[in-house]
Amino acid sequence: MERLIKNGERLKVKGQRLKVKGKRLKVKGQRSKVKGLNLLPFAFRLSPGFTLIELMIVMTLIGILAAIAQPQFQQYTIRAREAVLKENLFTLREVIDQYYGDKGKYPDNLQELADNRYIRQVPEDPFTRSAETWVTVPPDTGEGVIFDVHSGSDLIALNGTPYNEW
Repeated sequence: MERLIKNGERLKVKGQRLKVKGKRLKVKGQRSKVKGLNLLPFAFRLSPGFTLIELMIVMTLIGILAAIAQPQFQQYTIRAREAVLKENLFTLREVIDQYYGDKGKYPDNLQELADNRYIRQVPEDPFTRSAETWVTVPPDTGEGVIFDVHSGSDLIALNGTPYNEW
């Protein structure tokens, strides 16, 4: 907060008495006079603000920290998607086995599992962001169409294996 100092006003800053006389500032006990209040050293400033260089340094440091943190953030989001994919595959394979145990045949499509209330809805593939891109594997023997499920994504996992082989 900046305020104007009136002519003749006395101030005490860091143990020194200052007196404003016209456009001059006189430090008591010293012969030198400082012309204009803007020439005071930083310790004698009356306005609590930041200089442009201080703001630029802070913004530069924030930019450097953000540049360091950004790759880590991307890796954590990929790990989270991989965990969701593993959970969705586990759930789909589990309900396909339950369906086979109850009906004696494999389901014809994934929506049939939702229609018979084995799952609420067909889960979304976290990498393709669609419930329609699941790759189904037919059974070797027996009735039905879906024996196993894989992701429809062509991307490679962090461990180096393709998601469509999980």
